[in-house]
Amino acid sequence: MSRLALATLCAGFATPLQAFEASDPFAIRALTPARPALTISGELHRMPCQALPADAVYGMLEVVDLALCKNPTTREAWSYARVQAAQVGLAQSDFLPTVDGQVAASRIRADSRSTTQRNASLTLSWLLFDFGARSANLEVATQLFSAAVSTLDSTVQSVFLGALQAYYNVQAARAAVTAALESERASRESLSAAEVRYRVGTGTPADRLQAQTAWSQTTLFRIRAEGVLRNSLGRLANIMGLDANQPLRLDDIPASAPVAGFEGDVATLIAEARERRPELKAAEAELKAAQYGVAYARAAGLPTLSLNAGPRWEDIGGASANASSIGLIVNLPLFSGFNTTYNVRAAEARTDVQSARRDNVRQQVALDVWEAYQNLSTATQTIRTTLDLLASAEQSERVALGRYKAGVGNILDVLNAQSALANARLQRIQAMLDWQVSRATLARAVGALDSRLLLPAEGGKKASNP
Repeated sequence: MSRLALATLCAGFATPLQAFEASDPFAIRALTPARPALTISGELHRMPCQALPADAVYGMLEVVDLALCKNPTTREAWSYARVQAAQVGLAQSDFLPTVDGQVAASRIRADSRSTTQRNASLTLSWLLFDFGARSANLEVATQLFSAAVSTLDSTVQSVFLGALQAYYNVQAARAAVTAALESERASRESLSAAEVRYRVGTGTPADRLQAQTAWSQTTLFRIRAEGVLRNSLGRLANIMGLDANQPLRLDDIPASAPVAGFEGDVATLIAEARERRPELKAAEAELKAAQYGVAYARAAGLPTLSLNAGPRWEDIGGASANASSIGLIVNLPLFSGFNTTYNVRAAEARTDVQSARRDNVRQQVALDVWEAYQNLSTATQTIRTTLDLLASAEQSERVALGRYKAGVGNILDVLNAQSALANARLQRIQAMLDWQVSRATLARAVGALDSRLLLPAEGGKKASNP
């Protein structure tokens, strides 16, 4: 019967225990950051967080949103922030009393006589004073939670930037394939012209062979460009949380002209970055956590005052008794083998470690802004120069081919002009990619990478692939 009673009692605790697990008395869920998702104008841009149909077209918004939703890196950082939020609740629970119940039954045999012993007790324990150990522990948990939230913000921005880079790489690869096809077409036209001149007796076999070689080279270049495009699509699918073989169709290349939206005084940008960068905020919070850790290590070696109270019932061989107790317990740690001493020293050393890490992040932020700013300035100048280069190369190729068809030029001039035009197209494509990526990288370095970078400028249109 005692076993049945004990099983019934334990089963009775199951339902209240589940209710306690579902409750949130310290409102920790309100502190927990929302799952990463794209925000536009301060509001969540809610998408299904699922891959679109096979024939759907992905734009930058869809690419970034899916990356934030499905990339395992953001999910890991978000889950860790939830772990640290629960640690804050755990630290707050130390301030409350605990109530424990105990039920026991045993069979005692002595001198050929058997006796059944049963007892039950309820104990309330409440730590009243601990020289600030619980408060320090709560501050440690709070600061680590703040660091986890900042790390989540940093991870979101890193995935955001990675998705943009992968998107622009695919667009550049698409443009490179288009340029390769155009070069292949021009080489085939040169070969046709060389064959015509050879047939009418105004060309040489060498001209025809050189044109054939150039056409084969452009064909090889086009095949390689198509392979680069396939790999770029696989990497984009990967960062979006999809399988690399997931078919993707992207929209046309956004038409963007160089703007001065992020240009300004570098010192001002560095100061802004040190205010906004989540990595620096995380390092600051981890330093504060280490400082409170020193206070906790010191308080852990000091006396504590606790309250204990509760009723007790006991039955031995049919004789039962009821009792209750209440009292104060002072715990005096007299000697712990210098445990407290070295715990304090370790905590102080951890503070120095976190201080050095914070300073290192602070310097890295300045370097990130400086390099990103210079890269954007260079890319802005380059993109303007490549436009002139492409225009002159196109004109040169038209003149050289026209002269050759008219019988007053030679095939080498045509092939050289076509090679220069192919290089100019690639440099133009690379310049556009570098400018787009540099703009996003500077925004990330300043800590201002958000959906505003994805929204088209007023009056902006999408351009078809060159």
